[in-house]
Formats: sequence, C-alpha cells, structure tokens
Amino acid sequence: MPVFHAPYLDYAALAPEIVLTGVVIAVLVLDLVVDETRKYLVTQIAGVGVLASLVPIVWLAANGHDRPMFGGAYVVDNFALLMKGLFLATGYVVLLMGTNYISEGDYYEGEFSFLLLSSVLGMVVMSSARDLITIFVALELLSVPAYMLAGWRKRDLKSNEAALKYYLLGVLATGVMLYGMSLVFGATGTTVLVQISRHLNGASGARQVVALGIFFIVVGFAFKVSAVPFHFWAPDTYEGAPTPVTAFLSVGSKAAGFVALLQLIYVGFFGRHDLWAPLFWVLAAATMTVGNLVALRQTNIVRLLAYSSVAQAGFILVPLAVVGDNTQAARSALTASIVYLLIYAAMNLGAFAIVIAVARKTRSGEVESYGGLFQYAPGLTVLMTFFMFSLAGIPPLGGWFAKFLVFRAALDAGTPWAVVLAVIAGVNSVIALFYYASVARQMWMSPVPDEDRTPVQVPPALAAALAISVVFVVAIGVYPQAFARLGDLASLVR
Repeated sequence: MPVFHAPYLDYAALAPEIVLTGVVIAVLVLDLVVDETRKYLVTQIAGVGVLASLVPIVWLAANGHDRPMFGGAYVVDNFALLMKGLFLATGYVVLLMGTNYISEGDYYEGEFSFLLLSSVLGMVVMSSARDLITIFVALELLSVPAYMLAGWRKRDLKSNEAALKYYLLGVLATGVMLYGMSLVFGATGTTVLVQISRHLNGASGARQVVALGIFFIVVGFAFKVSAVPFHFWAPDTYEGAPTPVTAFLSVGSKAAGFVALLQLIYVGFFGRHDLWAPLFWVLAAATMTVGNLVALRQTNIVRLLAYSSVAQAGFILVPLAVVGDNTQAARSALTASIVYLLIYAAMNLGAFAIVIAVARKTRSGEVESYGGLFQYAPGLTVLMTFFMFSLAGIPPLGGWFAKFLVFRAALDAGTPWAVVLAVIAGVNSVIALFYYASVARQMWMSPVPDEDRTPVQVPPALAAALAISVVFVVAIGVYPQAFARLGDLASLVR
C-alpha cells in the first residue's frame, strides 16, 4: 500500500495568505452581526486587515531567501512578495476609494468588502503559483468575485450588461486556457512550471502540441489583460461597473493576468521564445495601436480610461515580445514589465479616484463635465494633470520611467523586430499624449459647462487614496532607481 506523506507547509511563508483569509472570514461574520447603521465598521476592519497582511510580507522580504512548497508548485520569493505587496496595496486604496461611494450609493457595503478581499486573496495566491493547477485555482478565486462586483448596481441595466459580458467572455477565456493547459500537461506529463521547462528544453517530440497549448494559454490570459482582439468586454464593463470596481479591475485584475503570464513565460516556457514571442509581438503592436486610436474618439472619461488601459497593456506586453535567448536582455525585459505594473497601478488608481471625486459634484462621466475644473477644484485639477501626463510618459512623473524601461528592453534585445516594435511604441506614445492632453485642456482652458463653481467636497478616505497615488507617481519619477532596483531583485531569471 502506498504511504501518504503530508506536504510540507511553511506557515511563515504562508502568513500573508493566512492573515488575509482570517480577515475575509472576520468581514463576513461581522457583516452578519452589525447593524445597518454601523456597516462602516466592516470596511474599516477590511482596511486594517489588508494593512496587517502587509506586515508578514515585509518580514519575509527582510528574511531574504526563497521558500518553495509542494514540490515547487508554490514558491514565496522576491517576485511573489513584491506582487503580493502590489495587490494588497491596490486592495487597500480601492477600499479607501469605495468607502463613501458604496455607503452613499445604496449598495451592500459588507458584501463589497468581502468580495473585494476574496478577489485580492486570489491575486495573492497567483503571485506564488508556479503550477498550472494552482494558477487556474487562483485565477478563478480572483475572477468570480470580480464578476459579481462588476454587476453591483443590480437595478442598473448597464451594470447588468457589464457583468454579463465580463462573465460570459471570462468563462470562454477560461475554457480556452484550460484546454491549452491540458495540451501542455499531455505533452510534458507534469503541471509544475519548472518541470515543464525541463521537458520543453530537453525534447522536441511534441513540439506542435506544446505550441498549440501555449497559444491557447496565452489567448486565455490575453482576455484577462484586455489585449486586442480580446478587449471587447473592457470598455462596457468599466463603464457599467461602480467606479471603485472599475479601478480595481483595471489595475488588480489586469496585473494578476500579467503576473501569471510572467511566471508562465519566465519559469515554464523560458528558452522556447520561438513558440510565444511572435504571438506577443502581434498582441503588443495591435493592443497599443487599437487602444490609443479608439481612445481618441471617446467622450466619456471612464471609457477613455478603459481604452487607455487597453493601450497600457500593449506597452507592458512589449518586453515579453522581445525576450530571447540573451539572459541580460531577458532580465531587462522582466524588470521593465514589473516596474511598469507598479507605476501603472499608482497612475490608474489616482486617475479613477479623481473621477470619483469630480462625479460627486457633476454627476456626469463626460469629458466635457471637466470643463473649467481648475476654477473650483484647483487641487483636483493639478492631481489629474499629474496622472494624465504620467500615463502619457511625460517627465518628471513616474510614467516616463516606465516607458523608458520598455524602450530599453526592446533595444537591449537588439533584433530588427524588437526595434520595429519600439518604433511602434514610440508612435503610440505620441498618439496617447493627444487624448491625455485633451483632458487637461478641458480642465485648465475650457469654461465651466453649467457655471456652477461650488467647490468639490472630497471625503477623507478618498483624499487618502489620492495622496497615496500621487506620492508614488511623483516619487517614482523623481527617484526611479529605487523602483528599478525592486524590479531587479524580483527577477525570475536565474
């Protein structure tokens, strides 16, 4: 009879997941027992719990060594810790953004915090997942609550449509991805990424099957990161969902998809760039171009930011498209992707926080409603200008460094195709500046549409979210070396 051996569990390494799981349970129970007039306690406990989950991450980072479990299927290393910190920080900022939005909007406040934290837990697990099954479980844990959050305006037909599109296309993408995973497992006989890499680099007998499997896996995750042509759900879902949820989807959900792709490429499929690099090249070029060109025509600020998010995904895909056999170029590409994710999170969360603040007064999402904003909300105007120009990559704001690393990664690759992609990225940066600057022009130069110059009231929680975002955007732009160092330390290339 075979003897069962219990798997080794490093509870110190699992401390962030354990703490966050405890917070999720506490939020669920607290929501059941507190009175409707005190639901704010649920959000406060959720926020404190997210900050508490960051404490073991800092301790583990200071400890300084990798902690693999389950035969390499779950690994806590510098990359995982950095991404877990990103997801927890994103969850905390979104909780701040949603504190007054949810309580004042006749939404179920307790369930919002529970679902948000459940999705963040899936993202935290995704950061350490080095196994196809673990990646799938983490993806479902982060996606299912997100489907429900997208339809949180239950009496709004546009929100219902947003949730339905997100759910149906998400299920389709998951099915495609699972089919690809089954092909890779069938060709290699394992689901652990490190062992898959050994099989792919050691034999070529099942090359066609593996190539098809990688193709379907990339297509599945292309939906999650809203890459063209799998982006159709994003604008409608972003517009129909509550704005804090939109911010969460555009940052957390997208970053989780990229984290999975980075682990798949650099751990599981590294060395076989001939199978996946051409696909990423096409996705990057198409995503940047289509996202920016369609954003030019948008009159709604949320839809504009949605297509901006699509275009930004294209920039993050550029380093993946130019990875080759050169180890130094691979490290440069990975650093570019990681740092871009960190900077993008701060820029986009800040922009959506401004959208929430302005909509409290104007009750409109149209770009024209930002006309003359400087006359009655100069502080918000300055901050929105920071975020818009940072997204465009204008120095000295953080976005310029993100784009600089992308261009450096493409040039480090040194191939003609990489240079062509860098040129496409440069052209798209110019196109993007036009619609980002158009928002700034409305705020600084256009008249107030309704002549109402009543100051915008910004709640303390939303002000805190704005402060966190702008500090990161400015700090990264002024002192980028520290964040580049984080990207180098979190490298998956050995």
